[in-house]
Amino acid sequence: MPKDTFKTRLEIAKNKISKKKLFDNKKPSSSIGTAFKMSTELVSAVVVGTIIGFILDKTFGTKPWLILIFFFVGVIAGIMNVIKSAKNMQK
Repeated sequence: MPKDTFKTRLEIAKNKISKKKLFDNKKPSSSIGTAFKMSTELVSAVVVGTIIGFILDKTFGTKPWLILIFFFVGVIAGIMNVIKSAKNMQK
């Protein structure tokens, strides 16, 4: 094998490896970013659950029961999301 083709193939392989490393290197997120993500997950689940309960209450005329039920479902879903995120961060 001629030297020139070997050098060319070697350079191509090095470039591929360096590009792959650029995309694989994940910097750990900052503490404030992590806290913001978790609080957003919790609040959004509660808000969505409450809105769904409000809409269903208005439709069926069962105020305030479905709001309360979906509020607590949103709280539980939000807590489960935060726990799942915390487990993924520990990996």
